[in-house]
Amino acid sequence: MGNAHLKLRFKPVSHSWVALHPQPKGVIQFIAGAFFGTFGPMLFYRYLLQSLFEQGYTIILLPFNFTFNHYVEAGFLMREQYEILPQLVKMASVAGYDYEAYLDDKNFSWIGHSLGCKYISLLEGFTALPPEPQEREQFIRNLLSKTSDESQIESVIADINILFEELTRKRDEVKNLIYTYVQKNININSVFIKGQVSILLAPAIADTGSAIRPRFLADIIDNLGWGVKPTVKETQTLIYDSGLFNIMGLVCLKSDKIAKPTGEWFTDILQKPPENFRKPLAGKHLRPLGIQLAKYVINLFDKPLVESVQERNQGFEHNVIQLLEELKKNQHNGHRAEEAEGK
Repeated sequence: MGNAHLKLRFKPVSHSWVALHPQPKGVIQFIAGAFFGTFGPMLFYRYLLQSLFEQGYTIILLPFNFTFNHYVEAGFLMREQYEILPQLVKMASVAGYDYEAYLDDKNFSWIGHSLGCKYISLLEGFTALPPEPQEREQFIRNLLSKTSDESQIESVIADINILFEELTRKRDEVKNLIYTYVQKNININSVFIKGQVSILLAPAIADTGSAIRPRFLADIIDNLGWGVKPTVKETQTLIYDSGLFNIMGLVCLKSDKIAKPTGEWFTDILQKPPENFRKPLAGKHLRPLGIQLAKYVINLFDKPLVESVQERNQGFEHNVIQLLEELKKNQHNGHRAEEAEGK
């Protein structure tokens, strides 16, 4: 690790936190789990983020609000990506850092933990939305026809159309803005996250009942139409119908009861990712959280409470980094194959 002396420093940009790498080979956009993603992800996930930073990645920590409407939050996360992109280029050029990596969206990857993985899944699923409004409406109808009534479907169609138009506009603004900063063109392949690598750490795509206890309260909230949207079923349909998720890695933790159903759904029903992009590791659901003190890592919510940096790396970080590198290789080869076909 040639970059081990680099200090991980986060600066606020838009609603997020950014740690700029002086010579980035790419960007990792990190979305944490429910509670920890809202309060201090840069503290709770510090050891993991430092390890990724030292591999040569600029890190963006994307926050999200505690809400049941995940459509709205997914839209917020995409807007945020477009807010931050020109800032990355500007900050880097002012600081005298490299910014070439920011000029192609293939260099942007996503890593999520727990509920954060649902947001990444929605963004990837939305990548399949057709650019034509009529086809887009049909896509959403097919998706929701079994689970939602007409008024709900109409409202989602309206929301998605507004979002789609807004993001298309934002994308063009970003291209122009970056051009004014550095006189270079930027390559953005879709309105959402097409062709970007993602790693899901202990993904939990859950319903209202997992966020609200006792169960009967969750049922009341669902019946009022205030429950988690899209539901587990709708999210799974979106993922399944999109035909995407081809450059995704999955980390399942062996003693993790919370993410078990989602992990099993991905591997058994969706049958993705392929075997070599799945990493079953030891630990419980909150294994990714940890803080370094001298040569030790404090596992805030997992056993052992304290382990050496080496042990922690072997058990967790090295595996995540290796998975990322393998996915990147796969993405690169897939892109070259596409270019050869003349797409």
